[in-house]
Amino acid sequence: MKDRFSFIAVFNVDDDGISIEFPDLPGCLPCADNMDEALENAREALGLHLWGMEQDGEAIPEPTSITDIHCEKGEVPAVIEVFMPSVRDQMNNRSVNKTLSLPAWLADIADRDGVNYSALLKNALISYLGIKQEALH
Repeated sequence: MKDRFSFIAVFNVDDDGISIEFPDLPGCLPCADNMDEALENAREALGLHLWGMEQDGEAIPEPTSITDIHCEKGEVPAVIEVFMPSVRDQMNNRSVNKTLSLPAWLADIADRDGVNYSALLKNALISYLGIKQEALH
């Protein structure tokens, strides 16, 4: 997998905010209130969009050259770069909610003792699955 990607984003600055489009990535359409936020949102949206494409096994297109991007009045093109290892790490280590059921008496005792269910389940799964601690980093 490639670690760095650069794609052209087209910023449409209007009175009510900034809409952003990536011509090579249909559906990647962040927005923002100001240019600083727009640049940050564009980078985040690009990383998440590309991560989703990787997860779905989709081919990531070659980016169009900025000289081949045609802009309308009020539109500004910019090169947005993303470093995918940090995006992949963030997404792979995000927390997800899981619903579980326990007998009421057991939940009462655990609550009384201040059990951290998330930490307990995480550690139990690591042990149960035989995952080595080095593999978690």
